[in-house]
Amino acid sequence: MRILLVLAHPAPASFNAALAVRSRQALLDLGHEVIFHDLHAEGFDPLLWTEEFPEGAPLPPAIEEHCRDLETADGVVIVHPNWWGMPPAIMKGWIDRVFRPGRAYRFLEGDNGEGVPQGLLPARAVVVFNTGNTPLEREQEAFGDPLERLWRDCVFGLCGSPQFFRRLFGVVCLSGVAQRQAWLDEAAALLARAFPAA
Repeated sequence: MRILLVLAHPAPASFNAALAVRSRQALLDLGHEVIFHDLHAEGFDPLLWTEEFPEGAPLPPAIEEHCRDLETADGVVIVHPNWWGMPPAIMKGWIDRVFRPGRAYRFLEGDNGEGVPQGLLPARAVVVFNTGNTPLEREQEAFGDPLERLWRDCVFGLCGSPQFFRRLFGVVCLSGVAQRQAWLDEAAALLARAFPAA
């Protein structure tokens, strides 16, 4: 399988970066092809400009590459921290610029954008790894786990990916080496379930 792996964290020594490295290796070990984008390392521009709005609009080469990688992926893995119940701005910008009409989704004939779009992505499974410093129980009870809703329902649910897996790792700021290693092992095991060996 061709798996798209996208990381959004500014620090190369972060646990998010370690999750991406381990995810990439786990997927390669399973026999998959991995297309990896580290948005910060690439200097990804998250700003969506008016000229890009229309379906079929000409896109900057970097955005066109990301669109092609997304629309040809058999699976997708996303890694980013939970910041204020949201992805980092660079990840939100990636969604805005890369999940394009006519490529990730389309509205049916006669629908001018008010209805439910038809998903176009071929990805059979999606895995989202998040990190946070809020205990899971409080994240769910106090905040309703907004990242689950965003990725499962508002992004991939609308773009046609049938299987969705997500894991929030935390509390990261209180974790030690042994705990982080256990989390990395858990991430690898989840990837093996979502994307069985080729």
